[in-house]
Amino acid sequence: MDYSRLRNGNDVRGIASEGVPGEEVNLTKTAARDIARGFCLWLQKRLRKSRVLVAVGHDSRISAAELLSGAGQGITESGNDLLITGLSSTPSMFMLLQDAAFFGGENNVPDGAIMLTASHLPFNRNGLKFFTKESGLEADEVKEVLALAGDPYEAVPETARGNAKTESYMDKYAADLVKKVRDACNEETPLKGKKIIVDAGGGAGGFYAEKVLVPLGADIAGSQYLTPDGYFKGHIPNPENEAAMQSICAAVKRVKADFGVIFDTDVDRAGAVDSTGEEINRNRLIALISAILLSEKAGTVVTDSVTSDGLAEFIAAHGGKHRRFKRGYKNVINEAIRLNAAGEYTPLAIETSGHAALKENYFLDDGAYLITRLLIALAKAAKQGKNLSDLIADLKMPAEAAELRFKFKPDCDFKTLGANLIERLKEYSATKPYITPAKDNYEGVRLNFDKAHGAGWLLVRMSLHEPILPTNAESEEKGGVKKIVSELYAFLKEFDFLDLSPAENYLKQ
Repeated sequence: MDYSRLRNGNDVRGIASEGVPGEEVNLTKTAARDIARGFCLWLQKRLRKSRVLVAVGHDSRISAAELLSGAGQGITESGNDLLITGLSSTPSMFMLLQDAAFFGGENNVPDGAIMLTASHLPFNRNGLKFFTKESGLEADEVKEVLALAGDPYEAVPETARGNAKTESYMDKYAADLVKKVRDACNEETPLKGKKIIVDAGGGAGGFYAEKVLVPLGADIAGSQYLTPDGYFKGHIPNPENEAAMQSICAAVKRVKADFGVIFDTDVDRAGAVDSTGEEINRNRLIALISAILLSEKAGTVVTDSVTSDGLAEFIAAHGGKHRRFKRGYKNVINEAIRLNAAGEYTPLAIETSGHAALKENYFLDDGAYLITRLLIALAKAAKQGKNLSDLIADLKMPAEAAELRFKFKPDCDFKTLGANLIERLKEYSATKPYITPAKDNYEGVRLNFDKAHGAGWLLVRMSLHEPILPTNAESEEKGGVKKIVSELYAFLKEFDFLDLSPAENYLKQ
């Protein structure tokens, strides 16, 4: 069986449940069995062990039980041992691999972990993320796992099969976050008197309200969608989703909360809302955690490619250096790790999507840890009579911003055509005196437009996994983005392999 088509970057993703017309299940119980077995074989080879212990957790998706059953079968029937952690967050699956004390000694710690999740994707999707004690697997390593998964399946004799046990790690994970806040604030209930609400979107993040905020003294009344719901009937659990952010913003205003928190399904991403109901998301979220970390020690902040010019100015004003890199949380994290190894102190790797990884926390993208860091700052600011938003009062925001996603027409070689288009756009812009290329650009093409022609910037890049040309534009003045998009549209009209309706619709507004 060829499972390579299920790979999505560093993860495995597929359709795991029926319920959406035209979408046929391809991530089956059998696939989960084979892939989990492949991971065990990969671990055995890597660790030079004949038997490994693998932990498996899952989010709230409706296919979780089916895939867990398959994965457990693949692990134990290949002669390896299984630890079922139940409903879990993705970051907790890595953190349990670091916690020898929890397991009563280093020899009892699992050798690897699998998280069953498909992040914010629709209810019928699911997937697998893999962890070793060092990190999440890289794309090439996932390829190796899937190649092993494709080998003919053969169960070992009954007497040689592995053992299975169930033990949740989430209570310990939550307790560690509580301890971090108490230690930093030197107080048992530093959030007493604060109303802080959580929107878990029906995902795995509901624990944060009862098991982190309540012990710290916070009032969580008004929190929503804390109960796991694999159909996500409230809204998509995604801090980037407009409807999801509107929902938590409205809730903050409705109950007059001091702070609002929103997680994605598996809690590796987060967003926030201040006491006025304004989003702390994307550039504002990056600025806030940057301000907190840079106040402790100056260093470099690595972000993805779609951040605003105002963010770079903000980071510099706070004593930091901004490295605007590429989309893809692994790209951002690996660049931060590389810079640290080269002697450049880099405390933070963060995407506008809400993936944030801190050097002090294994460079693990952990939404709950990010929020915990913000709450420490909130508690300290409150003692000085300040709000958390005061830390980013000097962040310059664009007057306008737009994201357009141009689809390639079916059955075309979109990677080759897209790469050629980007090179042509570079050549085109070089003939326009009012357009200048951005310095230190690592993805696609980023162009700056002078005041008369849009007073802003444009980024055109290839999607990491889809036949799409994502395009971002920002301007310092109203009407500026239309000027920029109009210029781009004039250039794109000669490329008949693109659907230009996103630009056409935007220009009609």
